Amino acid sequence: MSTLYDQAMEEMMTTIHEWFDEQEKRDDLESVVKRTTLQMGIFNDIVLDYKPGRTTVDSLDLGLDDDVKSKQAGAFTEEQVQNEIGPKLAEVVQGRVDKLANSPLIDYRFTFRGKFPTTEGKLQLTLFEWINEEKRQLLLERIHTYVDKKLENSTYPTKPLESFFLTSHLLDPKLFPELDVAWTIRQYDRIQELNQGRPDALAEHRGEITRAVTSWAENQFLPQYYDVQSSPYRTNEYSLKPGVTLQSNIETQTGQHLDEHGEQQTSGTQPIDLLLYAAVMILRFEPSYSKPKGVIFLELAKQLGSRRAAHMVTEGSGTYAKDVIYVKTEEVECKANDVFALMNIHIRKEEPGAYQQALTFITYLLKQGFPKGYKIKLKSSVKQYLPIKGLAKSDTHRFFANALEYPELHPLLEEYAREAIQEFEFYEDTEGEKSCMPGSYATFGLGLVDERYFPLVEYYMGEVDDEHQLIQDKFIAAFVEKQGVTAQSIPALVASLHRSTDSLKLKIQPELENEEILELLVRQIQELEYYEAERVLYPIFGKVEKLSTLARKAEGRRKELLLELLQAAGK
Repeated sequence: MSTLYDQAMEEMMTTIHEWFDEQEKRDDLESVVKRTTLQMGIFNDIVLDYKPGRTTVDSLDLGLDDDVKSKQAGAFTEEQVQNEIGPKLAEVVQGRVDKLANSPLIDYRFTFRGKFPTTEGKLQLTLFEWINEEKRQLLLERIHTYVDKKLENSTYPTKPLESFFLTSHLLDPKLFPELDVAWTIRQYDRIQELNQGRPDALAEHRGEITRAVTSWAENQFLPQYYDVQSSPYRTNEYSLKPGVTLQSNIETQTGQHLDEHGEQQTSGTQPIDLLLYAAVMILRFEPSYSKPKGVIFLELAKQLGSRRAAHMVTEGSGTYAKDVIYVKTEEVECKANDVFALMNIHIRKEEPGAYQQALTFITYLLKQGFPKGYKIKLKSSVKQYLPIKGLAKSDTHRFFANALEYPELHPLLEEYAREAIQEFEFYEDTEGEKSCMPGSYATFGLGLVDERYFPLVEYYMGEVDDEHQLIQDKFIAAFVEKQGVTAQSIPALVASLHRSTDSLKLKIQPELENEEILELLVRQIQELEYYEAERVLYPIFGKVEKLSTLARKAEGRRKELLLELLQAAGK
């Protein structure tokens, strides 16, 4: 046993030293931490994963096999790891960290964790935690200076890298043992305010904020009240801890007071408000596939007795004024809930004015940041659908098909579509092969009825996430049947085929017997990369070999044009 023990210790210690030796050789340490005053060091955590003969030390813990029960039990007991092995390994790490304490390699804090197969199963331990008090104090000073100068007393945009560090620093209990929720939320809101008008950067900042508050909710707040288990799909499953008492008036008991409408009257914002803030950030700004987590956060807050959470479930997050999310006239009644990305629309009078008011309501909300991956629950006596096979027969589809019946509303539908179109977003009531990006129904309908909207089709196709959406094929087939292959339609057709799938087959070769039309197609395709050109040509001609055969058999100008197509496809 002693030999096995010695071998294991030597392997683990050697691996630890090798990791530190490799990091010390880096020549970019100074430059990395000089990018922002909010970074004190590069590493604050390492994990040793002991597997005899395959032991690793890394700063990145993916935890890929944490839920997998080892087929071969370890040679050591949990007691041996905790009382003998762990302390010796911690000594080694502490010795290295002490020497590097003031270098850019080590952050203001450092944690060493270990994973060990034992006779009782896999054991995960925190073996060493260390704080450099001088660095901690300096970082706190820098944080407050940054907040004062760059957020609270500045009008200039901030840098995403700064938000990457600041958003998590503000929720770090080692830096801020007493969490000031209201102040923290104010800084997050200020970051967003300063970066308005820069969509890509704003999305990056919001992503950092959402990552930080989600991590806080999952790792700090919720485990106080819930037992958390990871499902086979690596999502968290929550069960209320035994003995936790649900408080029906949690906000009132913790300083929150709600008026008769359930709105906050804050006398001291509490941690549960940060959980709700995380839910709203996810629901408003994260892609459709992330939104269930936001709903889960709200439901968990409800279980803890949050009346505000219960109000948000029925009335929305409170982000929008009541007259923005609720409109009632003689013609139409509209009510929106951003928590569930739902718009209830009741057409009281089947006439253009009703749909105009509803479209204005929807478009305005989208411009204010309402989730684009929403769905409509429609109450209407009319059941129109677009003449495109394979689309979801949803209320959202029906609403836009109904509105398209009124030509005077077409410009408003285009305005809506351009606002709604967003890559990686999908209508909430579509899934699988019928999933479609917001703006799909309006764009498809307009593209089928009027060539004035061909540029809209091109814009739409430029944003399609063709890895997760297939229904563009259905539109392309209907588009060709309705609009034909003409000088006007070819640019939109090529843009659409650029997003088609291999299952689409178009019978338009007879139209391309016209050399003028064929030449227009050639000119469009020549502007593409060869692999894009090949993709556009496949639904028309099939494999490139078939196009080669056609070119060989052709004569004159037609032969030249077909050869140009082959050249554009890199053949």
